[in-house]
Amino acid sequence: MSTLLRIGELAAQAGVSTRTVDYYTQLGLLNAADRTGGGFRLYDPAAVDTIATIKQLEEHGLSLQTIAAAFHGAGDTDLISQLDHLATGLQTLQEAAESAPQAQALLTLLSARAHALIDLALTIIDSPLV
Repeated sequence: MSTLLRIGELAAQAGVSTRTVDYYTQLGLLNAADRTGGGFRLYDPAAVDTIATIKQLEEHGLSLQTIAAAFHGAGDTDLISQLDHLATGLQTLQEAAESAPQAQALLTLLSARAHALIDLALTIIDSPLV
């Protein structure tokens, strides 16, 4: 069994402040695995990876509230329907770009962003969170 981490150890390993760990815990993005006899929270070492995932999602423009909702399965988070919606949006952009050549650069940027988000979503699906 792996050794549980105190909040300061988790923060240091994840490259965030202890206040960030506290905030993520308040939002339900992290869960304490146990408590010490003195009442201090202890976290599973996997929480380091969870924090890295949260930071990646934030970098892609998702709010912490949206991330928390997705982690907890709230709302319409069916991956297949979301990917279908994304594909439809990309098709619409492709058609617009064909009729306006200057839009091609925008389409290229949006397409790259969409692919990065899909890759991130697939990484999240394949790794345990929270």
